[in-house]
Amino acid sequence: MSLRIAFAASRAAVAQTARATLIGRYGNVPLDEAEVIVALGGDGFMLQTLHDTEHLSVPVYGMNRGTIGFLMNEYAESGLTDRLRAAEEAEINPLSMTAWDKNGYAHKALAINEVSLLRAGPQAAKLRITVDGRLRMDELVCDGALVATPAGSTAYNYSAHGPVLPIGSDVLALTAVAAFRPRRWRGALLPKTAHVRFDVLEIDKRPVMAEADSRSFDSVAAVEIRSEPSISHRILFDPGHGLEERLISEQFT
Repeated sequence: MSLRIAFAASRAAVAQTARATLIGRYGNVPLDEAEVIVALGGDGFMLQTLHDTEHLSVPVYGMNRGTIGFLMNEYAESGLTDRLRAAEEAEINPLSMTAWDKNGYAHKALAINEVSLLRAGPQAAKLRITVDGRLRMDELVCDGALVATPAGSTAYNYSAHGPVLPIGSDVLALTAVAAFRPRRWRGALLPKTAHVRFDVLEIDKRPVMAEADSRSFDSVAAVEIRSEPSISHRILFDPGHGLEERLISEQFT
């Protein structure tokens, strides 16, 4: 019995060509009728697909037709149905971000990988960090800071020298980006249930922007971040190449 597959592709020509080819072989159904969604592109398009379909309880299987493919499987036109039936599933929860700009307006977004604060001017940012209502750091002078999920810990977090987190761990990584003071502070591991708040100090002199999976908000005054357990993303991987294995392998390359 065939699977009801919905194919989605990035705008890249190679992804669009692959989509047309696969639809010709396996058919295509609307997203809300699919048993599985196949996303064709890179990691950025995979994140976009997960966000766009978060209201559907449908797993997403990515095939790499982009430049980066940590969340993607290798592309192949044959045997797709068998691959989908044998795939391993990883379930992840996103982060919920609320960012207040300097005019007091609140902006909300979800992030599968990380929420980051980055300086938006020539001077370093100054941030105050509160965790679960308790002040943890009066002043962090840095280029930025981020909170990453286990699934996103090998992305920007890893580039900023943050830890790689096992996919099943109930922790978040709070990582500084180019910390100046305290100079050697690299961040902290926090329980998944933690509520993190950043307050931006000297906001006019040292402007800061906030990003949630590349959704950007300028001139933020404060940002609150927490895990969102009410939303689950289901991601499929070929056997032996699941997200847990990829997180481990990344640390030995």
